[in-house]
Order: sequence, then C-alpha cells, then structure tokens
Amino acid sequence: MFESRKEKLIPFGRFVSRLLQSLAVAGLILAAALFVGILGYHFIAGLDWVDAFLNAAMILTGMGPVDPVTTPGGKLFASAYALFSGVAFLTIVALLLAPIVHRFLHRFHLELGRADPDR
Repeated sequence: MFESRKEKLIPFGRFVSRLLQSLAVAGLILAAALFVGILGYHFIAGLDWVDAFLNAAMILTGMGPVDPVTTPGGKLFASAYALFSGVAFLTIVALLLAPIVHRFLHRFHLELGRADPDR
C-alpha cells in the first residue's frame, strides 16, 4: 500500500486518496465495533436500543459505561467489550495516522538522502 523508501513521494492527490481509504476502513471498523456493542448490550445485558447504543458508544470511545449492568452475562459481555474496544480504538487511530506518519517519514528520509552524497 505504501511506497518504499527508494520510490518518489506520491503526488498530493494520491495521498488524499490514501487518507480517504484509511478513513473508510476506520469507519467500517468503528461501525462494526459499535454494532457488536449495541447488539451485546441489548440482547445480553438487557438494555433497550437507545441505552445499548449509548453504552456501546461511551465504552468504545473510552468514556466508560452509563447504565449499570446487573446480569452476570451482561457483566461478562461488558468486560469483554471494554477490552475489545480498547484494541479497536487503537487500531482505528493507527489507521487514521498511518498515511500521515508515513508521508512525513518518507519526506524526511528523502531529504536526508539528498544531504548525503554517498547514498
């Protein structure tokens, strides 16, 4: 997906396209994670749809639960979903930042290569 260090920096238009692709993949992961949370809070924890959405969204963003979960199954789901949400959040952030960080490092590497005539 990314160009190697020996290739030229891609044009800005292709970079924007790469950013949009990363945004789309991150959005799909976010929607899927939210969907899993809503279903789990509704069917396992017994919350109504709006409260299930609220809890899933709050957990997924790292804010914490809103409604207390009283059933043992609901507590197990909430615990597993909280652990899953932490990984999902970090994955989404990495997907969004990867093209930007890569372009910065690639440009930095190209500039270093120009300064060193032995390379």
